[in-house]
Amino acid sequence: MNNLSGQFRKTTWDPILIISQIVAVQTVMYFCLGFWIWIIASMLGSTKSLDYAFQYKEIHVRDFEGRSVIVIFVFNALVGALALWWLVQRTKQCMDFACTAHLIHLICCWVYNGIFPTSFSWWCLNIVSLSIMCVCGEFLCMRTELQAIPLGMNSQKTAL
Repeated sequence: MNNLSGQFRKTTWDPILIISQIVAVQTVMYFCLGFWIWIIASMLGSTKSLDYAFQYKEIHVRDFEGRSVIVIFVFNALVGALALWWLVQRTKQCMDFACTAHLIHLICCWVYNGIFPTSFSWWCLNIVSLSIMCVCGEFLCMRTELQAIPLGMNSQKTAL
């Protein structure tokens, strides 16, 4: 393929790829969030519930349980960054996918609770989670994109 335009990758519009990546990132994030919730709920001896993931009132600093939910979301933001690095692999798209994942989470929470979130702690946690996911995802993708591209004949033999 002769690419004289100076672009490194193909940039054609591929909605199936984009939708697949959105679904994959969201699936990884919710699966891992459920896993973290299961671990913490088992340690606390409390009922394992979707409330930890979607209920606004579960996010607070009044007790250990509320602080645990906050820690779970922060750890999950790091998992989201790894998902961006693994599934999206583009620094320029990390913010788009991180915002999309959190927008989908907002809609899920809104549907689950039946009302739009007005909790200050919920918004703060989600903004912090979004920021961590975006910045760490961009960092990981940028490191991968900036790796040296082998150009010599010897590098082709070792790549095979």
